[in-house]
Amino acid sequence: MSIPKFPSVKFTFHAELKKRINDYFKQAGKRPTGNYKLYIKAVTLVVAYLGLYAHLVFFTPVGWLALLECIVLGGLTAAIGFNVMHDGMHGSFSRYKWINNFAGLSLNFLGANNFLWKTKHNVIHHTYTNIEGVDDDIEARPLLRLCETQKHYKIHRYQHWYFWAAYCLLYIWWVFFTDYKKYFMRKINTTPINHIPLSVHFSFWGFKLLHLFIFVAFPIYMVGFLPWLYGFLALALFSGFVLSIVFQLAHTVEHTEFPQVIAETNKMEDEWALHQLKTTANFATRNKFITWWVGGLNFQIEHHLFPRISHIHYPAISKIIKKTCKDFGFPYIEYPKMRTAVASHVSHLRNLSKR
Repeated sequence: MSIPKFPSVKFTFHAELKKRINDYFKQAGKRPTGNYKLYIKAVTLVVAYLGLYAHLVFFTPVGWLALLECIVLGGLTAAIGFNVMHDGMHGSFSRYKWINNFAGLSLNFLGANNFLWKTKHNVIHHTYTNIEGVDDDIEARPLLRLCETQKHYKIHRYQHWYFWAAYCLLYIWWVFFTDYKKYFMRKINTTPINHIPLSVHFSFWGFKLLHLFIFVAFPIYMVGFLPWLYGFLALALFSGFVLSIVFQLAHTVEHTEFPQVIAETNKMEDEWALHQLKTTANFATRNKFITWWVGGLNFQIEHHLFPRISHIHYPAISKIIKKTCKDFGFPYIEYPKMRTAVASHVSHLRNLSKR
């Protein structure tokens, strides 16, 4: 399908919202990028990650403790992705471009590729959220059916039962399969990748080999194949589940929409900002631990409307965004508890399990 367009309107909700948010930062005397709280968190997460990796590989504890540490390492993998890489790739980690680039490079050390992810996430997902055939983040076939326009397979009748296991596969599938698929096919879902710079080719293969050495070859050499296999699976499966569930609770719940393109004009019905409100949901925004761990991505509405603002500021600007939505009569989808968001996601999958 061709890439859809959003309609142009003279006075937009987004323009008014940007004005109010800009006024907030001016009056507060703050920069929209990260601050010392983010930098302390980033250093803490990275040091904990490196320390735990070193302890597992060089001072391997007894089996049960090693397995527990691998699960924690998986949680730290997701946390670094949410807090360091994600802000860096959006240019919101720091006001300095080189620091943002360095933060974004953490994704390559974790096994994926920053160029492919930025194209898939920043360019496609953030623009064409929940548009089937364009947004690759809702493409999980044949295992899962995430919107009504996707083809129904017999296996989908049970997806609201087995999705827990399917989500665990994300990290492994991403690092060892889909990155290579996108790289060789030069395409993300239906969107072509027109040009891959020479530096990206070197980076892709260099970091893939480095990841294989750090997380596969060297640990096998140090602890043996089976201990490595059990540990790596614990890390990868837990990390994959956390990464998956955060996205799903933000976009594939009962109240979010999956808008379709108007075929005659190849345009969407709503302006871009309203489209984001209809396709995105917040969850557990009062839970300080979840907010800390997932890098504010439980404030997904704030992130989608202002991806270049650091997640450190989401709790504050959420009040402004919620008020503006109320003034315009626009939706602001929010689940107060994690469990209510999970229940809504399960209900969404159950509804789509039927033909």
